[in-house]
Amino acid sequence: MVRQARVLAQATSDLVNAMRSDAEAEVDVDNSKKLLAAAKLLADATARMVEAAKGAAAYPENEDQQQRLREAAEGLRVATNAAAQNAIKKKLVNRLEIAAKQAAAAATQTIAAAQNAAASNKNTVSHQQLVHSCKAVADSIPQLVQGMRSSQAQPEELGAQLALIMASQSFLQPGSKMVASAKSAVPTVADQAAAMQLGQCAKNLATCLAELRTATQKAHEACGPLEIDSALKTVQTLKSELQDAKMSVIDAQLKPLPGETLEKCAQDLGSTSKAVGSSMAQLLTCAAQGNEHYTGVAARETAQALRTLAQAARGVAASTREPQAAAAMLDSAQYVMEGSAMLIHEAHQALVHPGDAESQQRLAQVAKAVSHSLNNCVNCLPGQKDVDMALRSIGEASKKLLVDILPPCKKAFQEAQTDLNHTAAELNHSAGEVVHSSRGTSGQLAAASGKFSQDFDEFLDAGIEMAGHTQDDQIQVIGNLKNISMASSKLLLAAKSLSVDPGAANAKNLLAVAARAVTESINQLITLCTQQAAGQKECDNALRELEAVRGLLDNPNEPVNELSYFDCIESVMENSKVLGESMAGISQHCKTGDVVAFGESVGVASKALCGLTEAAGQASYLVGVSDPNSQSGHEGLVDPIQFARAHQAIQMACQNLVDPASSPSQVLSAATIVAKHTSALCNACRLASSKTSNPVARRQFVQSAKEVANTTANLVKTIKALDGDFSEENRNRCRVATTPLLEAVENLSTFANNPEFASIPAQISNEGSAAQEPIVRSARSMLDSSTYLLETARSLVLNPKDPPTWSILAGHSRTVSDSIKSLITSIRDKAPGQRECDYSIDNINKCIRDIEQASLASVGQTLPCRDDISMEALQEQLTSSVQEIGHLIDPVSTAARGEAAQLGHKVTQLASYFEPLIVASVGLASKLHDHQQQMNILDQTKTLSESSLQMLYAAKEGGGNPKASHTHDAISEAAQLMKEAVDDIMVTLNEAASEGGMVGGMVESIAEAMGRVDEGTPPEPEGSFVDYQTTMVKFSKAIAITAQEMMTKSVTCPEELGGLASQVTVDYGQLAHQGRLAAATAEPEEVGFQIKSRVQELGHGCIYLVQKAGALQLSPTDSFSKRELIECARAVTEKVSLVLSALQAGNKGTQACITAAGAVSGIIADLDTTIMFASAGTLNPENEESFADHRESILKTAKALVEDTKLLVAGAASSQEKLAQAAQSSAKTITQLTEVVKLGATSMGSEDPETQVVLINAVRDVAKALAELIGATKCAAGKPADDPSMYQLKGAAKVMVTNVTSLLKTVKAVEDEATRGTRALEATIECIKQELTVFHSKDAPDKSTTPEEFIRMTKGITMATAKAVAAGNSAQQEDVIATANLSRKAISDMLTACKQAAFHPEVSEELRSKALQYSSECTAGYINLLEQVLQVLQKPMPEQKQQLAAHSKHVAACVTELVQTAEAMKGSECVDPEDPTVIAEIELLGAAASIEAAAKKLEQLKPRAKPKVQVPPLNLSPPTQTHTELFLLSPFSLPLPVYRAVVSLTLSACVVQRNVYLGHP
Repeated sequence: MVRQARVLAQATSDLVNAMRSDAEAEVDVDNSKKLLAAAKLLADATARMVEAAKGAAAYPENEDQQQRLREAAEGLRVATNAAAQNAIKKKLVNRLEIAAKQAAAAATQTIAAAQNAAASNKNTVSHQQLVHSCKAVADSIPQLVQGMRSSQAQPEELGAQLALIMASQSFLQPGSKMVASAKSAVPTVADQAAAMQLGQCAKNLATCLAELRTATQKAHEACGPLEIDSALKTVQTLKSELQDAKMSVIDAQLKPLPGETLEKCAQDLGSTSKAVGSSMAQLLTCAAQGNEHYTGVAARETAQALRTLAQAARGVAASTREPQAAAAMLDSAQYVMEGSAMLIHEAHQALVHPGDAESQQRLAQVAKAVSHSLNNCVNCLPGQKDVDMALRSIGEASKKLLVDILPPCKKAFQEAQTDLNHTAAELNHSAGEVVHSSRGTSGQLAAASGKFSQDFDEFLDAGIEMAGHTQDDQIQVIGNLKNISMASSKLLLAAKSLSVDPGAANAKNLLAVAARAVTESINQLITLCTQQAAGQKECDNALRELEAVRGLLDNPNEPVNELSYFDCIESVMENSKVLGESMAGISQHCKTGDVVAFGESVGVASKALCGLTEAAGQASYLVGVSDPNSQSGHEGLVDPIQFARAHQAIQMACQNLVDPASSPSQVLSAATIVAKHTSALCNACRLASSKTSNPVARRQFVQSAKEVANTTANLVKTIKALDGDFSEENRNRCRVATTPLLEAVENLSTFANNPEFASIPAQISNEGSAAQEPIVRSARSMLDSSTYLLETARSLVLNPKDPPTWSILAGHSRTVSDSIKSLITSIRDKAPGQRECDYSIDNINKCIRDIEQASLASVGQTLPCRDDISMEALQEQLTSSVQEIGHLIDPVSTAARGEAAQLGHKVTQLASYFEPLIVASVGLASKLHDHQQQMNILDQTKTLSESSLQMLYAAKEGGGNPKASHTHDAISEAAQLMKEAVDDIMVTLNEAASEGGMVGGMVESIAEAMGRVDEGTPPEPEGSFVDYQTTMVKFSKAIAITAQEMMTKSVTCPEELGGLASQVTVDYGQLAHQGRLAAATAEPEEVGFQIKSRVQELGHGCIYLVQKAGALQLSPTDSFSKRELIECARAVTEKVSLVLSALQAGNKGTQACITAAGAVSGIIADLDTTIMFASAGTLNPENEESFADHRESILKTAKALVEDTKLLVAGAASSQEKLAQAAQSSAKTITQLTEVVKLGATSMGSEDPETQVVLINAVRDVAKALAELIGATKCAAGKPADDPSMYQLKGAAKVMVTNVTSLLKTVKAVEDEATRGTRALEATIECIKQELTVFHSKDAPDKSTTPEEFIRMTKGITMATAKAVAAGNSAQQEDVIATANLSRKAISDMLTACKQAAFHPEVSEELRSKALQYSSECTAGYINLLEQVLQVLQKPMPEQKQQLAAHSKHVAACVTELVQTAEAMKGSECVDPEDPTVIAEIELLGAAASIEAAAKKLEQLKPRAKPKVQVPPLNLSPPTQTHTELFLLSPFSLPLPVYRAVVSLTLSACVVQRNVYLGHP
């Protein structure tokens, strides 16, 4: 410790001297003072650390000294970082600049390769995806290059560095998407050269992106704390630029930039305003939570969104012809910038004073002001002012409804009724014009809005006039007029929103819903207050409703509702049935003159027709989207449609809650709606937080969900009180409780409206539109004929005796029926995905025939070899095809089970990869010289094709229908078979690639795993941090061991490096997956961030190591490559240690438990070795000593271990610090106990080996129980008291105490010849019971074994049984001790072998259950036998001895059952375990494995460090060999040739022996 402190002190001393030299050379006095101050702090911290190290070395057992050393080391680290901060930051920024340059170059090359491959790409879907991803990357490259150049030109400018970081982060997502698109397009490119170029460029880009990701994270850590200041500076700069633009407007000098138009800039401003609002919501949340890091990120994103907003505002102003309007736009944008700057400043102040209520209040006020400024900015867009004027006009007109007394009537009732009907028709027509104009120009929207407000004013006057004539229902009429006013305002707002952002999700549907709400409100008023002839009102209302839904059939390129395709069919069937009944009712009631029933039938028919129209519109949309030529949409982070609908539903429900006229049933219904939609919003937030890789957005979603849930809970309480007593006081409380809920939902909707989270809508192709046409045509025909039918019925109900009218009605009725039949037929005929499934099945059947022909040619040795392409290129093509097929398995399965619209796309995409798959597979087989390898690759390809064919048949039957549950099992089974086939062929390809030194695929896999670390976590991680931590430790250590082995193999056996590199790749993939989960469950979040960062750093090290391994395989004698590989292996080992330290920081206590468990496992293995020596009679004392000399030490240490056990159990419920101390203390104590027991056993001499074994077995039981206890403690750490893991912990603690007690009894009885046999037998019985408990656990063993090995282990039971009977008959203590030792080993080996053989993958469930059952019965019978022997020892009576035979027969019968079960496991491949050749072969193979394991340990030894000798400087020469090469020349390497010779001899002996056994020469 002191030596390390001295080394560290020397390094810091050098740094201090360097800083002082820089300070002396510094011209700037302030900088010089800063350097000197930092040097002084560093020197002081170093001195404190050295003193603490000396104290810890002098008193190694003192916890205070160790804590002081830890604090001093941490202080030194902080001081060093502070001193070297600028240098570190420069280095990291320089690394980022290089990574950005490489990524931009790689992206440019990939785009060029994609353009080159476009002409020969046979798959239009993959080509379109590649084109879109290339366009997104091409748009991001200039920003990345500009950021890199600015950072290089201004190395001291923080703003330039942050701009580079921001550009790099923005580049990662489109870059990753382009890599995925390029990989999916490679197999479908016919031009081999273009495909290889595209694939290589994609791999290169993936590697560059991995480096850019890591470099960005590191640079962000160094520069991040200053992001808020940089964002504030950026916003202030934007304000100045807008001021300059306004001066240019005044001087008439402001011109639009190239590509800027008024429409484009207006749309950009509208969509960007949502992004600004969303990022500000993030900023508020992070500032309120006091998180500086995430507040900085949110401030940066806000500044970025504001930059886009300022550019759009400038473009609108430059494109506007009116100087006054342009100036108003720039002024409003300046107000936004000014308010945003104040908001960022207040957020910074909130961080400085966390928890300050006044600061939080100011922050909220500023945020509201910014939101108001943002709305004003949007309102300055062309056309928006006219809509606002219309809204104000409606608001002013609606004030007429607030008077207490209505003005006197001026018209007669009939005239007022006529005016109301006329103005209602005009208003309904104007609403349709508003809907239509919102998709046109701003001028059209302005004119339609003005006309709508004018018609509304006239309608309102007519309504008020009519209200004067209806004294009884006057209040209800006024209420309906208010509803119409509200619906009209919502219509104009929806039209305004759509015109600002036409691409917004669901905007079109929201507008249609608002227009229908206006129509329904008008109908309600007309129904209430007009008196027409019977049936006239109902017919007019129905006609207005049909007119309102007609727009759903105009260009159905958006979803109408949430119905699936099969739901649409059901809806059409149900509504057609209802319509048929209501049409019959209309005819019947016209004949009978029942006008009331007639009106009801008309209303029912209208609702059914609206439902049919909605279902037809949704079905046509799904049919259009499902066409393979259409571009399927991509699901976003959230579904804005769901949020908008939930927001609207909650608003309406809250209005009903506070409405005084609401009945109790309506209140409960509204409460149910609120609970349903708020629950859906919370679930959506939870899913979004788990999927996003943006930590700020993740926190915002979680916080928003909490606010919605809490406000909903408060509202539910008031609703319960209202339900019990509908008093005015309770209703007011309910009204108050709705306000915070509505605010929380509105804030969440604002945040979710961020375009970054939105899904990409589908684009329907011309072919898709053609497929829609039959459905749309039938639906329009249905609406037209229904309109004519209702108009005819309207006149017929007044004059039912008119025969010509009856004839016309019958004709319209037939037309409606024919239209509905045509609609149903069209929908069924256009079922999504069915035609594509048939085409794909035919395609794959053809591929299977081709592969079968190739297999026949291979069998006949007539498969022609492909000379036009290399073997490596064929391997690459086959690998990429198989990988893409593997990526599509889950999407096809998901689509087949419940996403009919996606089924056609996915199966077409899947089938497109089989032709290149077959071509590459046959070509690769033709180049293989080994016939067996040819058949393997062809058979595996055929298996994959056949499993895919089975998948397509199952998918076709499922059809995307979620209700067809009987097909889902077949789909899942086919998907699993495909995955297994993909895994098999990938294993074969990876092995072939690693043998040839081709590591490109491995590098790509590691890079992909690194990228997945940054992805969101699963919605609900199944395990805890402890579980993931344990698994990560295992894989990290495996990587370190493999890296060490690669160092050795690089010198001794380079041809084996490929397999080791493949193992590193697999282990890192698992580590990255577990690291992603561990980071998500780590507390605090900083620890999770550190884990991800360290895992990605390790990924870079693994990539370099794998690359060097491939280079060395290609040139095994290159000493430079060997040296590079050894350096990379060392770097990997160092990075593994960093990963482990990050995990330890996450849960120090559980990490200490993992370390302690590893130490105890080593102790158990050491005790097993000691037992082996003791059984052989070679455990002799080194000096003259007796067991009595060690008895007290054993008893004292055992009692100390009991105390440690108590602390360990208590540590599970306490802090991580205490848990770590308890785990470390228990590991230390068991080590001491083991040593003193071993000394005690040795002191007894080898004359009595059985007693030695008894004593060592006793301490082994204690060590094993401690290992179980540590594992249980680790799992129970931090869990509540009623968690199942706590009960397991208590059980493990009891076993631990029992075993320690047993050890103490054994120690006391070991010198008593009269009782030590009895004691040994008692300990053995307890040990076997514990083994049986472990055996009954459901945990599967880590490895499996053969039935032959299982049968061989049963022989030990037979021998032990015979020995037990003999010991019982003789009643000699020596025989009993020998029986106890033999029984313990025999039962333990049998149980282990049974479980390993039973869980072999080829063993059926029935045989497994039988084997486990018979093993349990055999063990229980043997325990009974030993207990009987124990009774004989205590009461040696003939009756007792006679029972021994009965127990032994029972054990023998169980053994027979076990052997028969094991024979059944073997199946047809029966090998006699009694055959001497089989026994010899097993022994030889076991010996070879033992020698190899020992040699691996030997290779890891390092020579003892020699003392340094002072040599004159002139005689020094640089080293010529690496550390490992020197080690391989040291005496420790001499046994290696011996080991290899022995292994070779053993394996050769096995081969010769098998040949002799089979009769071969």
